[in-house]
Amino acid sequence: MKDDAFEALTVETLPARLSAIPEIATRVGGAPSGWKVREVGDGNLNLVFIVEGAKETVIVKQALPYVRLVGDSWPLPLKRSFFEYHALTRQQARAPGTVPALHYFDETQALIVMEFLSPHIILRRALIEGRQLPKIGRDLGLFMARTLFRGSDLSMKASERKADLALFADNVELCDITENLVFSDPYFEAPMNRHTPGLDGLVKELRADRDLKVAAQRMKHAFATRAETLVHGDLHSGSVMVTDDETKVIDPEFAFYGPMAFDVGMLLANYWMAYFAQRGHEGDESRNAMRAYLLGVVDETWHVFRDEFARLWRTERNGILYQAALYEDQDDGLAAEQALNHVIHDLWTDMLGFAGIEMHRRILGLAHNADFEEIADETLHATCEAAALKFGRHVTVNRNTIQSLAELDALAQALDQRKLS
Repeated sequence: MKDDAFEALTVETLPARLSAIPEIATRVGGAPSGWKVREVGDGNLNLVFIVEGAKETVIVKQALPYVRLVGDSWPLPLKRSFFEYHALTRQQARAPGTVPALHYFDETQALIVMEFLSPHIILRRALIEGRQLPKIGRDLGLFMARTLFRGSDLSMKASERKADLALFADNVELCDITENLVFSDPYFEAPMNRHTPGLDGLVKELRADRDLKVAAQRMKHAFATRAETLVHGDLHSGSVMVTDDETKVIDPEFAFYGPMAFDVGMLLANYWMAYFAQRGHEGDESRNAMRAYLLGVVDETWHVFRDEFARLWRTERNGILYQAALYEDQDDGLAAEQALNHVIHDLWTDMLGFAGIEMHRRILGLAHNADFEEIADETLHATCEAAALKFGRHVTVNRNTIQSLAELDALAQALDQRKLS
């Protein structure tokens, strides 16, 4: 397939085309005519297939030359699969065992064949169903600390990091999606925006909020200009697959060099949105235990991230930033700890700003979360989203004065009890 012009796969054409790749045909096993092929892609951008053969089941992911959610009126380059593949290789090296194993990559066909994760399900689906996964806080906190620290000038050789920066700098179109759909479109009446009708008054208020719009653009400024580390770029609860025992991160096609706290803010925002959506999934059974669990996951994820980041600072700080020659080598470990405290504080502040923006864009922009979208009662749907919007506004605008997660827990609990107003 490598020498052929790009051709989108279908359930019907995939067996013959995949069987032409010897290593994959051998891995799947059996005659291609007997393979069971299902298309399971429900995301915004790509085709995704499950291919089950006599020996093994694999995932086949193929980029399309347009945004699948919108159609061919929004063209998008195939090279995003190149960035996804290279991001996965780096994440595997920096946080082993946290991403699916890669079996094959074809740049021309924008095709990645990878490990089929089973019995894993998407984290967002698990949270909607009220499942309390015991390991996600620890696993994702470690994943973020290790990938973000080890992809930065805190750890990497300067020449290697600059080469990586140059490679991922070409992921222009997907960065453009984030820069517009996440940081700008929610704050004015952009053509592709949509929101629940019951939110009209609140949406008008937020779009007239000078402090909020300035804060949102300051976060966009950081996103566009601070190439601190290789970030996943789209780390939400739909980009994680889970069982009770294992957590895997998927879909890093938005990867680029950006602010270190961006991934952390996006992920915690999705936990908070799951929290505010609980009322809409409650029915006759209380979800209070699930609410407490989700706030606990926020706490655990942040603290594991912070503690692992600090451990790596003390043991793997071999890059050009905060060199040991200035601190430990001069018997001044306290100065290194002082510098670490400043870095952690900046990560905390940035995380809050990015989290608030993520909550707004998922309710006011183009791409919405199933957490809210699956709430059938429109009034209840709007009530849940209103609480999330107000929370998002608070953490974005007041990010420099918020001192603790306990403070945010109290705010979340208070907002969750209010009716839409």
